[in-house]
Amino acid sequence: MNNARAIIAKLRQRQTPTRDELNWFAQGLADGSVTDAQAGAFAMAVCLNGLGDVGRVALTLAMRDSGRVLDWDLPGPVLDKHSTGGVGDCVSLILAPALAACGAYVPMISGRGLGHTGGTLDKLDSIPGVISHLDERRLRDVMGRAGCAIIGATSDIAPADKRLYAVRDVTATVESLDLITASILSKKLAAGLDGLVLDVKVGSGAFMKDMDEARGLADALVKTANAAGCKTTALITDMSQPLAPALGNALEVAEVMAVLTGQTKGPLVEICASLGGVLLANGGLAADVQAGADAIAQAIADGRAAERFGQMIAAMGGPVEFVENFARFLPEAPVIREISATGAGFITAMDGEALGLAVVDLGGGRAVESDAVNPAVGLRDVVRLGTKVSRGQPLGVIHAARAADADRAEAALRAAITIGPRATPTPDLIADRVG
Repeated sequence: MNNARAIIAKLRQRQTPTRDELNWFAQGLADGSVTDAQAGAFAMAVCLNGLGDVGRVALTLAMRDSGRVLDWDLPGPVLDKHSTGGVGDCVSLILAPALAACGAYVPMISGRGLGHTGGTLDKLDSIPGVISHLDERRLRDVMGRAGCAIIGATSDIAPADKRLYAVRDVTATVESLDLITASILSKKLAAGLDGLVLDVKVGSGAFMKDMDEARGLADALVKTANAAGCKTTALITDMSQPLAPALGNALEVAEVMAVLTGQTKGPLVEICASLGGVLLANGGLAADVQAGADAIAQAIADGRAAERFGQMIAAMGGPVEFVENFARFLPEAPVIREISATGAGFITAMDGEALGLAVVDLGGGRAVESDAVNPAVGLRDVVRLGTKVSRGQPLGVIHAARAADADRAEAALRAAITIGPRATPTPDLIADRVG
């Protein structure tokens, strides 16, 4: 008979529990028969001693199977993308409808902001009326109408992960590669995917600051997901500066709409094409990665992605004419302040994490889980690496609720941006591919 003490003892002795034991433990997390103390001891044992490749796959599947696993009967592949988090990362809001426009179906289970990084659900919540937590019947309805749905995990999706994640947060075991992998993939695999692409961020605005760490996480995720039966590839992408020039929920949605309606292009289109190209090729909707990337870029350029986005927003309770009139619907901050350079030179470095934390301090993110989020605040038109600036040229625009908040954000913005006498090379947006 399985029991938590025996499983924890195995881990302490550097032995890998069997798949049956990990299934039992995951069910115990889900139904409460495993105590918080036992969950914390399990997490610490895994953090210190690891599970190995086989154990990592077994834990991922056990956590996936602790709740509902969706199944689909659709005329196209079910595909998804996951990002490990960064600043100005609003890729999901563009990529999901672009994939749908290319014949894929995208049930994207997303999360809220974590630390200095913004959350996709928080961005959606800045659109009036949108309901991001849907039951299965409503999810299937939105998928049928738009081909994509960006939603939060329901209580019956990987409930073991929800329980273990909360324990990890208070036991200093968040950084475990095995637990990170199982946490990410258990929720994604529960969506019943045919293919997955992972956007593993590296740089000052990411959780992974070091390329070796990012490559290690990408490798673990890809190996585990493929072993679990989901065709998966990872791209390691640059986060040495915000991906979009806007940070903050409504401001990022406005940037997304500028891309979808053809008003701007830039890195967001490039990374969406790269990630989507991999997915379309892996899902059999494109002859190869380049053909897939071209198809995604075309879906964005010709407005089909915008049309799918509008259908998704309306089906989730948002305004029917959001795409045509998005500026009218998005909230605005009362204090808007442009910040200018005090000297001349080139933008040589940027502390993305500090910029993300400045948005949190403005009220655009959470210091603790219970914090309310102000969707209107953030940073806009943040200058890009390599830009030549003169004295008085804008570095960015602050959107704040109060003047005192804008003062703190201005100090943070100036401290986060380095101006040097000579231009330095800007990292490639796509650093590497795994799988």
